[in-house]
Amino acid sequence: MRISARADYAVRAALQLAASRDAAPLKAEAIAEAQSIPHKFLEGILNDMRRGGLVLSQRGVNGGYRLAKPAESISIADVIRVVDGPLVSVRGVRPPELSYTGPAASLLPLWIALRANVREILDGVSLADVASDQLPSPVSELADAPGAWTNP
Repeated sequence: MRISARADYAVRAALQLAASRDAAPLKAEAIAEAQSIPHKFLEGILNDMRRGGLVLSQRGVNGGYRLAKPAESISIADVIRVVDGPLVSVRGVRPPELSYTGPAASLLPLWIALRANVREILDGVSLADVASDQLPSPVSELADAPGAWTNP
């Protein structure tokens, strides 16, 4: 699985909003500066997140962006789906739409299992979990597993 720069920036921007949810709306410039995200790129991401119902925008001198719902109810997967589409695809196709034959027939259940695990992790972690540094224990256990931090 590959996490695009767009998805990474969107999650970081959402986390910045989650961390300041009780404050006034945050301007895009402030989010961009705090997270080292190119401002113009962030504007497009925030617009996608607004259209996807994750953030609200407010115009005016005191304007900016805020989360549309509590951080506890927005998963990391929600953010990624809004800016990048499906979490897992093969050649741009969702796994259930694929078919394989012969020795490759077992690829389909492999891709489905991969998608199920990605969903389990990303749907199971909210913005509030990450912003508060309280990842669910199954996620922490995976990250603490031997070899998790090494590149084969």
